Amino acid sequence: MIRAHFGIDRNPFSADNPALLPHQQEVFDTLRVHCQQGGLCVVVGDPGTGKSVIKQALVNHDPKRLITPVVNRTLHTYHSVLRILCDSFQIDGDGRDVRCEKRLIEEAHRINHVGKMLAPVIDDAHLIDVHDLRRLRLLFEDFPKNHNLVLVAQPGLLTSLGLTPNHDIQSRVTYSVLVPRLAPDDMESFIRRELDAVALPHATFTPEAFGLIVRASEGYLRRARNLCVGSLLEAVRDRTRTVDLKQVNRVLLQPHWREREAS
Repeated sequence: MIRAHFGIDRNPFSADNPALLPHQQEVFDTLRVHCQQGGLCVVVGDPGTGKSVIKQALVNHDPKRLITPVVNRTLHTYHSVLRILCDSFQIDGDGRDVRCEKRLIEEAHRINHVGKMLAPVIDDAHLIDVHDLRRLRLLFEDFPKNHNLVLVAQPGLLTSLGLTPNHDIQSRVTYSVLVPRLAPDDMESFIRRELDAVALPHATFTPEAFGLIVRASEGYLRRARNLCVGSLLEAVRDRTRTVDLKQVNRVLLQPHWREREAS
């Protein structure tokens, strides 16, 4: 609908294969180094700050040289996570946990033997039970020493790892980073860059609409994306090619935005 109305070929503000922002690029480059040297990396940040963008960039980086199996469903038990890992490695996940662990370790060594790097990613790692996380850490101890386990989580994970019973995990962390919210100027640059990516003029959003979107997003990339897309849809409804305060405010009046402002 937006593409047809504005005469563009791609969806604006799409999260599919986005370009990295400078601070995200820095995190990504550091993760790549740890993929070569081996490590346990922790990437934390509030929801919507762009952690998933960094994760996806790592997955897409070089599939022929860097294998990045991803566990997204971290509310599962250790038993289920093992099966998810087996699916990610495209190996048989049937049988007891010990058999799955053996197959995973053998596949990891096979990958290492052919000169490929391995960077398993556990998304939303703050949701996984610490006992299950410890069992996974022990499993990865038997992987080739140059593998890099990446935990992507909300900041609460660092608090959890800081507890005395969990120091065995914390002491093995080789790199941790807090993905910050964007400053207003950086958010404006992000929105303009996204418009450039689909060949939409910056004037599609009036200065007033720009300012309101930047303030309402509060530095969160996901909020900015959703607010911009919602405002563009309102412009389609109004049969205009310019997003002004009217369209942005109509989105902000939706209950989920109003509840956010109230909290």
